[in-house]
Amino acid sequence: MTSSDATFPAGLRYTAEHEWLDDSTPARVGITSTAAEALGDIVYLELPEPGAQVTAGAVIGEVESTKSVSELFSPVTGTVVDVNQAAIDDPALVNSAPFTDGWLFTVDVTETGPTLSAEEYAALAG
Repeated sequence: MTSSDATFPAGLRYTAEHEWLDDSTPARVGITSTAAEALGDIVYLELPEPGAQVTAGAVIGEVESTKSVSELFSPVTGTVVDVNQAAIDDPALVNSAPFTDGWLFTVDVTETGPTLSAEEYAALAG
Protein backbone atom coordinates (compact mmCIF):
# COMPACT_ATOMS: atom_id res chain seq x y z
CA MET A 1 0.00 0.00 0.00
CA THR A 2 1.14 3.49 -0.66
CA SER A 3 0.09 6.77 0.85
CA SER A 4 -1.52 7.62 -2.48
CA ASP A 5 -4.27 5.04 -1.94
CA ALA A 6 -4.53 5.88 1.79
CA THR A 7 -6.61 2.79 2.53
CA PHE A 8 -6.42 0.74 5.67
CA PRO A 9 -7.98 -2.72 5.98
CA ALA A 10 -11.41 -2.36 7.58
CA GLY A 11 -11.13 -5.63 9.52
CA LEU A 12 -8.26 -4.30 11.64
CA ARG A 13 -8.12 -2.03 14.66
CA TYR A 14 -5.49 0.73 14.87
CA THR A 15 -3.68 2.78 17.50
CA ALA A 16 -2.68 6.44 17.49
CA GLU A 17 0.94 5.16 17.61
CA HIS A 18 0.44 3.49 14.17
CA GLU A 19 0.17 -0.15 15.23
CA TRP A 20 -2.60 -2.44 14.03
CA LEU A 21 -4.15 -5.64 15.36
CA ASP A 22 -6.61 -8.13 14.00
CA ASP A 23 -9.40 -10.05 15.73
CA SER A 24 -7.84 -13.49 15.39
CA THR A 25 -6.88 -15.63 18.37
CA PRO A 26 -4.08 -15.03 19.10
CA ALA A 27 -4.24 -11.47 17.74
CA ARG A 28 -1.72 -10.54 15.08
CA VAL A 29 0.04 -7.16 15.52
CA GLY A 30 1.97 -5.00 13.06
CA ILE A 31 2.69 -1.42 12.10
CA THR A 32 0.68 0.49 9.53
CA SER A 33 1.72 1.48 6.03
CA THR A 34 1.77 5.09 7.29
CA ALA A 35 4.39 4.19 9.90
CA ALA A 36 6.41 2.08 7.47
CA GLU A 37 6.47 4.89 4.90
CA ALA A 38 7.45 7.50 7.50
CA LEU A 39 10.31 5.30 8.72
CA GLY A 40 11.71 4.59 5.27
CA ASP A 41 13.70 1.42 4.64
CA ILE A 42 13.33 -0.78 7.74
CA VAL A 43 16.57 -2.62 8.52
CA TYR A 44 16.09 -4.12 12.00
CA LEU A 45 13.27 -5.23 14.30
CA GLU A 46 13.53 -5.68 18.05
CA LEU A 47 10.44 -7.63 19.09
CA PRO A 48 9.24 -9.17 22.35
CA GLU A 49 10.09 -12.86 22.84
CA PRO A 50 7.38 -15.55 22.85
CA GLY A 51 6.14 -15.92 26.42
CA ALA A 52 6.76 -12.24 27.24
CA GLN A 53 4.00 -10.35 29.00
CA VAL A 54 3.04 -7.11 27.22
CA THR A 55 0.91 -4.23 28.43
CA ALA A 56 -1.31 -2.05 26.26
CA GLY A 57 0.40 1.29 25.63
CA ALA A 58 3.82 0.14 26.86
CA VAL A 59 7.00 0.13 24.76
CA ILE A 60 7.73 -3.45 23.71
CA GLY A 61 10.42 -3.11 21.07
CA GLU A 62 11.95 -1.00 18.34
CA VAL A 63 11.78 -0.59 14.60
CA GLU A 64 15.04 0.65 13.11
CA SER A 65 15.23 2.17 9.66
CA THR A 66 17.90 3.90 7.61
CA LYS A 67 16.41 7.19 8.91
CA SER A 68 15.69 6.57 12.59
CA VAL A 69 14.77 4.24 15.42
CA SER A 70 11.15 4.24 16.58
CA GLU A 71 9.64 2.65 19.64
CA LEU A 72 7.04 -0.06 19.17
CA PHE A 73 4.03 0.08 21.48
CA SER A 74 1.74 -2.81 22.36
CA PRO A 75 -1.91 -2.23 21.43
CA VAL A 76 -2.95 -4.98 23.87
CA THR A 77 -2.20 -6.60 27.21
CA GLY A 78 -1.41 -10.30 27.14
CA THR A 79 1.21 -12.93 26.39
CA VAL A 80 3.29 -12.98 23.21
CA VAL A 81 2.67 -16.28 21.42
CA ASP A 82 4.83 -15.98 18.31
CA VAL A 83 7.05 -13.57 16.39
CA ASN A 84 7.30 -13.27 12.62
CA GLN A 85 10.75 -14.76 12.00
CA ALA A 86 10.43 -13.96 8.29
CA ALA A 87 10.13 -10.23 9.12
CA ILE A 88 13.05 -10.42 11.57
CA ASP A 89 15.17 -12.08 8.87
CA ASP A 90 13.98 -9.63 6.18
CA PRO A 91 12.68 -6.41 7.81
CA ALA A 92 11.89 -5.00 4.33
CA LEU A 93 8.73 -7.16 4.48
CA VAL A 94 7.33 -4.58 6.88
CA ASN A 95 7.76 -1.91 4.18
CA SER A 96 6.47 -4.01 1.30
CA ALA A 97 3.55 -5.75 3.04
CA PRO A 98 2.82 -4.12 6.42
CA PHE A 99 -0.72 -5.57 6.69
CA THR A 100 0.08 -9.10 5.47
CA ASP A 101 3.51 -10.77 5.37
CA GLY A 102 5.10 -7.95 7.41
CA TRP A 103 3.15 -8.60 10.64
CA LEU A 104 5.34 -8.50 13.76
CA PHE A 105 4.02 -10.80 16.50
CA THR A 106 0.92 -12.50 17.91
CA VAL A 107 -0.53 -12.07 21.39
CA ASP A 108 -2.95 -14.05 23.54
CA VAL A 109 -4.98 -10.96 24.47
CA THR A 110 -6.38 -10.38 27.95
CA GLU A 111 -7.21 -6.69 27.39
CA THR A 112 -7.21 -4.33 24.42
CA GLY A 113 -6.01 -0.76 24.77
CA PRO A 114 -7.62 2.22 23.03
CA THR A 115 -8.08 1.49 19.31
CA LEU A 116 -9.48 3.21 16.26
CA SER A 117 -11.51 1.95 13.31
CA ALA A 118 -9.99 2.11 9.83
CA GLU A 119 -11.96 5.30 9.15
CA GLU A 120 -10.86 6.93 12.42
CA TYR A 121 -7.24 5.96 11.78
CA ALA A 122 -7.36 7.26 8.19
CA ALA A 123 -8.58 10.63 9.53
CA LEU A 124 -5.78 10.65 12.12
CA ALA A 125 -3.11 9.61 9.62
CA GLY A 126 -4.24 12.27 7.18
